Amino acid sequence: MAQNPTLDDAKRDAQSAANEAKRDLNDGARRVADDVRDTARNLADNSGAARLKDRAADLSDEAIETGRQYAERAKDVTHEYADKARVEAERLYEAGQQKATEVAHYAEERYDEVSEMVRRNPAQALGIAAGIGFLVGLLISRR
Repeated sequence: MAQNPTLDDAKRDAQSAANEAKRDLNDGARRVADDVRDTARNLADNSGAARLKDRAADLSDEAIETGRQYAERAKDVTHEYADKARVEAERLYEAGQQKATEVAHYAEERYDEVSEMVRRNPAQALGIAAGIGFLVGLLISRR
């Protein structure tokens, strides 16, 4: 298991767990259906209402236990994916903080360069600013 799972990996893992649970449920339903068929055959062969009642109780207990197991497994899988999501969120937050720091540093360097250029050539900077202002004014007035 990767230390920093991606969102796609988490989605694939969740889909795999859902598919496995679906297969398990289908297998359980098939077993219950087979047991009911066997019980019906036994009832037809042996007239035993008590035996049918016992078998129904056994099937009921088995179904309850299977449901309990699936609920526990779903809870475990939910916690596992919540932990993976938390780790991924922390990783993305840290990466975002790193990028924000880099951008702030880059902007500060560019600001210092522009400030120095304006101090060396104030007339040229004023002309550029006036030209940009004129163009922005034209663009706004055409709307």
